[in-house]
Amino acid sequence: MELYKTTALEDWITAFYRRLKIQHPHQIDENRIARIYGITINRWELPSKYLVNGRFRGIYIDIRKPKNKQREIFFHEFCHILRHSGCQTMMPAAFRELQEWDARHFTLYAVIPAHMLKFIDLNDEYVIDQMVSLFKVTPELCEERLEQIKNRRLSYGYVAENQNKYRISNY
Repeated sequence: MELYKTTALEDWITAFYRRLKIQHPHQIDENRIARIYGITINRWELPSKYLVNGRFRGIYIDIRKPKNKQREIFFHEFCHILRHSGCQTMMPAAFRELQEWDARHFTLYAVIPAHMLKFIDLNDEYVIDQMVSLFKVTPELCEERLEQIKNRRLSYGYVAENQNKYRISNY
């Protein structure tokens, strides 16, 4: 993807998937990932959450949610287990908000990773439908990721254009 600059988190997720030999969208399997990391997935009719208690690590997913939303919930809670520590109810609000921000971005990048953007035709008028089908997530998440991709391409193009515009000559 021309003029798209990845973030450090996107690069981290790409490296994470490559270690797991995940190269195509159909290989993003939350059950396999959970099994590799020793995480139990529980489905129930209560709000979703994660739990770490000693050596036990579990993700509880609300089965009342649609399947594609459950997938997003898994990756959100997986981020908390993988990247965060501490009890959110006992931490300062700003730190909790930072963890939620990280989990939201982790989810965007984990379900539609940078190294798989090549499988998306960004010029297709039905690109959202294409992304929903390919990555098995909600249209809302696809719209958010697509907007993020477009904005990053625009801002990077602007920076690259201005870098070329204001060159300093060496005497």
